[in-house]
Amino acid sequence: MKKFLLGTVALMALAAPAAAADLAARPYTKAPPAPIALVYDWSGFYIGANGGWGSSHKCWDFTTPVALGATFVAAEGCHDATGGVAGGQIGYRWQAGTWVFGLEAQGDWADLSGRNRSLLPGGFFDNQSRIDAFGLFTGQIGYAANNALFYLKGGAAVTSDRFRSFATGTNVVVSNDVNDTRWGGTVGVGVEYGFAPNWSAAIEYDHLFMQDRTNTFLNNGVAGPAGTLFGTDRIRQDVDLVTVRVNYRWGGPVVAKY
Repeated sequence: MKKFLLGTVALMALAAPAAAADLAARPYTKAPPAPIALVYDWSGFYIGANGGWGSSHKCWDFTTPVALGATFVAAEGCHDATGGVAGGQIGYRWQAGTWVFGLEAQGDWADLSGRNRSLLPGGFFDNQSRIDAFGLFTGQIGYAANNALFYLKGGAAVTSDRFRSFATGTNVVVSNDVNDTRWGGTVGVGVEYGFAPNWSAAIEYDHLFMQDRTNTFLNNGVAGPAGTLFGTDRIRQDVDLVTVRVNYRWGGPVVAKY
């Protein structure tokens, strides 16, 4: 019996290498590379151009002369000064996760003009206003969904205004031109899309809250002796802007591996 067991063990030991040799070698397979995704990065300096449409709502109130306190006398009516705008912007953004923060300065030429007939008794003249240029100095906060950016902005605004009066129904100017630079505030909202590593396009809406100002108008020699008082008006205004923007940014997408 002992000899039989020893013989069986010996046979099994000899058969094991042969069985292992019969097993096919497992083929070597290289591990697949980790996926790579391009993530758009909004950080960096940028410069761009914009153009669009604007409307400035203005209301005129006739007052006593400034020397008498510029006290309200009567409303002269309102009008919308509308037209095109075009200009440029420069700024800097930095991105933290999906949040984007930025600072921007924008300057535009404008042609926003309008007029209305004065509601004062007699109504023999029209009031006209025009915005020739404006500037915005704003901070931004936005949310980035890769190459799509949704943002809010707010800050300071400045406008270059011109006011004057015409004889009703004509183009005869009856007062001097009053040029007025006004400061106020602005808020806005926009959507921007990065269509190339360094290029993006946006559409933006801004509302400008401009302060009331009292302006003194003088006769120009048509309705009265040149240099004499024509009238005093407190003029209220705000501005709405819709612009399309294209920006070039120094930087590019970040290659993220995961």
